[in-house]
Amino acid sequence: MNATRAVFFISDRTGVTAENLGNSLLNQFNGIAFECTTVPFVDSMQRAESLLEQILECAQRRDEKIIVFSSLVNAELRTVFDYHDAIFHIDFFNTFIPSLEGVLQKPSSMIVGLTHGIINEKRYDERMEAVNFALNNDDGITEKNYDEADIILIGVSRSGKTPTCLYLALQYGILAANYPLTPEDLDHAQLPRMIKNHRSKLFGLTIDYQRLSRIRQERRPNSKYANQTHCDYEVRTAESLFKRFDIPYLSTTHKSVEELAAAIIQLKQLIRRC
Repeated sequence: MNATRAVFFISDRTGVTAENLGNSLLNQFNGIAFECTTVPFVDSMQRAESLLEQILECAQRRDEKIIVFSSLVNAELRTVFDYHDAIFHIDFFNTFIPSLEGVLQKPSSMIVGLTHGIINEKRYDERMEAVNFALNNDDGITEKNYDEADIILIGVSRSGKTPTCLYLALQYGILAANYPLTPEDLDHAQLPRMIKNHRSKLFGLTIDYQRLSRIRQERRPNSKYANQTHCDYEVRTAESLFKRFDIPYLSTTHKSVEELAAAIIQLKQLIRRC
């Protein structure tokens, strides 16, 4: 018995859609480890047939049925992976498009690249502008752009501010800045000067102090910065600051960046640009 189940995500573009939808389904099966392979740009019969050979070889080697999730627009390419006893093929387009066509009373365009291609240049440019904004306003580098920010994430060092800002920018086009609460800020028990005039935009991130200590150990082993007692002090003091100034906050301990971003948008009623 194999320790993992083999899974292929295949697409005629980046593979992000097949990955996201496929993983949403696989995540419902606790206790099973999946060995996932993403194959993008399967956009010709030659590439499809070559990949089929690879998948069938994998099935023979592992002596198990291989799970394949596909988001291929071309129907001819999709059928390459059908009707093989060694493959369990979940075809997202064939599963949903016919039903939608029936409800909408309109045939689908079936154009490759509509999801992740540059179809709407304005929206794409807004996303890139938001990413640049997040990078240029990371870790309290400057306060001069805070007036433009949609949100300013605050929290102790390594609590997840930067990845959350970047995800908000890349996925939703939100202008997100972040400010790290330093030990000096926490000792004063006041909002730092750089952010105190932007209270309506502030959102706090916190984290379990033991997890924070483990994360910091990887960066600065055996330092005061990574010491559990010091981490505990920083987290408790930061949370007290959030409560004192009525700043909403969430813990990043058990939440993915996707969950955090969705929750922040909802709680702060942010307007998505894309």
